[in-house]
Amino acid sequence: QVQLVESGGGLVQPGGSLKLSCVASGSIFSNNVVGWYRQAPGKERVMVATITRGGNTNYADSVKGRFTVSRDNAKNSVYLQMSSLKPEDTAVYYCFMYEWPRGYWGQGTQVTVSS
Repeated sequence: QVQLVESGGGLVQPGGSLKLSCVASGSIFSNNVVGWYRQAPGKERVMVATITRGGNTNYADSVKGRFTVSRDNAKNSVYLQMSSLKPEDTAVYYCFMYEWPRGYWGQGTQVTVSS
């Protein structure tokens, strides 16, 4: 059974930094595309960043240059380093993994950017 568990969310001031972590179990993590999505109140869940098994990354335009996604296959983990945070980054952040033929989600972690 595949499980994804996020950690690292919290309250941060505008301009601050935060790092999210996600640990996967029950899968061949190194083979899979993994990444992060977010959902703000009243809005749809949207892609933030993804990383392939080969290390190729993809970012939403709104976070390019501020967020960095990375993975450690030895630890079955994916990370999201967030810098220069803005109030509009406030959302529940979800870890995502695609393992054929379906995707899997973590339970989500709240990130609030506010002074």
